[in-house]
Amino acid sequence: MSNLAGVQVDFQAYLLRGSEAVAAHVMGSARVPLETRLGIYAGAYRSRLAEALAANYPALAKLLDADFDALASEYVRTHDSPFFSIRHYGDELARLLEAHEDYAAAPVLSQLARWEWAMTHVFDAADAPPLTHATLARVPPEQWAQLRFQWHPSVQRLALNWNVPQLWQALTDDTERPPTAFSHTPTQWLLWRQELTSYFRSLPPTEAALLDAARSGWPFGELCALLCDELGDAQAPVQAATLLRGWVDSGLISGAA
Repeated sequence: MSNLAGVQVDFQAYLLRGSEAVAAHVMGSARVPLETRLGIYAGAYRSRLAEALAANYPALAKLLDADFDALASEYVRTHDSPFFSIRHYGDELARLLEAHEDYAAAPVLSQLARWEWAMTHVFDAADAPPLTHATLARVPPEQWAQLRFQWHPSVQRLALNWNVPQLWQALTDDTERPPTAFSHTPTQWLLWRQELTSYFRSLPPTEAALLDAARSGWPFGELCALLCDELGDAQAPVQAATLLRGWVDSGLISGAA
């Protein structure tokens, strides 16, 4: 290992784990002792990660206000940044909120973190051209039963017991916050991006089940059979056509084969 590489490894070990090996490469002075000089870099590193966490979770940061500093410090202390870009830092925050004794008693916080992280993925996801009705119309009737759909990279699904989408919207728009509300039956949510705009909406149970099956690779014939089990043979065809048209109109589907 070259001398420069050795310095870099020791410096990283100091920032991440407090290793003292880097001290052999750094000179202090009477004006700026060794500990102070190294501490400047360590403090800047932790502060930058805390800033990235607040940027990735702006609604949660606004909700917690000054208490977010303590949460950020705990997350930075226990989670290194494994990504080349700190835009992705914070992927484990919801799990920390679920498990940490200081936050587990308020599960709305972890669900809000899950929501914000999902919205980040919606915004950052790769683009893909949407499937058109004209393309679907060219599919031969005999191929429809085995037709499988490819989904836009931005599509996300969440099941939430708390009204965090409404809370997030109020925090984002700086409007009056609704009282937190819990439901034993989770609400199913769909999140996606169409062109440059992010969208979300709640899903009826039947649509949620069908969408999840379709995203798991079920062919269209099996999706229709699932609808027949749910709604009966008379209603299933119309509902299948209605849902598929809505998904295509929203840009959720990027291909079919």
